[in-house]
Amino acid sequence: MTQVSIRPAREEDLPAITAIYNQAVIAGGATADLTPRTLDQRRAWVESHAPRTRYPVVVMEDGAGEVVAFGSLSRYHEREGYDGVDELSYYVDERHRQAGYGSRMVDWLLSAARERGVRMAVTLIFAENAGSTALMHRFGFHRFGLLPRACSDGSRLLDMAYWYLDL
Repeated sequence: MTQVSIRPAREEDLPAITAIYNQAVIAGGATADLTPRTLDQRRAWVESHAPRTRYPVVVMEDGAGEVVAFGSLSRYHEREGYDGVDELSYYVDERHRQAGYGSRMVDWLLSAARERGVRMAVTLIFAENAGSTALMHRFGFHRFGLLPRACSDGSRLLDMAYWYLDL
């Protein structure tokens, strides 16, 4: 794998974050959004991660400074009883998949969650997403639920799998 670095997302990263996310929207099977997001919509998403010291949005840059992936820790639920449970999300540019970047991003996000005192990480993925399923297994996540036919991709209803990891 080439040299990469992970750092907090900045305003100038929004075009890359939006482009990578929209790749997932268009391809299907990685997000429940059915139409590409605008730059302003992704900006609002980044800004919803407040405080950023607690709920980071980060980008991964390759050696040339190109953003090749992004990830985040998000509040799992607004009710206080769920404090300490974070949702983990990551997206890798389609031109850079199968290069270990998803694994590096998940590793970074889990380390960040532990540093912040998070007790459990959860993620929701399409059950047929073999790459993310393999990654969750690799990091020791446990599948704890399946929502059959819960999410439309615009043409079919797909199963969604819940995963967790005690930290």
